[in-house]
Amino acid sequence: GRSAALRARMEERLLSARFRYINQQLYTCTSREAARLFRSDPEAFEIYHRGFARQVGRWPENPVHRVVRYLRRRPPSLVVADFGCGDCTIASSVKNKVHCFDLVPLSPRVTVCDMAEVPLAAESVDVAVFCLSLMGTNLQEILEEANRVLKPG
Repeated sequence: GRSAALRARMEERLLSARFRYINQQLYTCTSREAARLFRSDPEAFEIYHRGFARQVGRWPENPVHRVVRYLRRRPPSLVVADFGCGDCTIASSVKNKVHCFDLVPLSPRVTVCDMAEVPLAAESVDVAVFCLSLMGTNLQEILEEANRVLKPG
């Protein structure tokens, strides 16, 4: 009855508050510290991604769908690195080879790593994607890593 509905609303508010707290932490720490946070508290990553999905669901368009449309208009031979891939929507939506990187594996396709140190050879990808994943205080390191793995040109 009413108490169950009230409890559900309170739990939802608590999850929203925890999402906002985790999101703030991600913007104020390095990617290495974020990796440590999620390793020490795996539930935090799940809460973060559920909250993130709720937020994106309220937007007129999910930016990841724009990335998918862009890639579908390009040759499927292009190799993609998806930094902060989440649930691997891009990889599951295009024909391209997509390397999926994130701090926690929401999908078996994910290679767990710090975006500042991905296990790819230099100059091995054609496209680097950061779809709502560029956060943290070491952005320069992360962008330098993307530059390292991108083919010239």
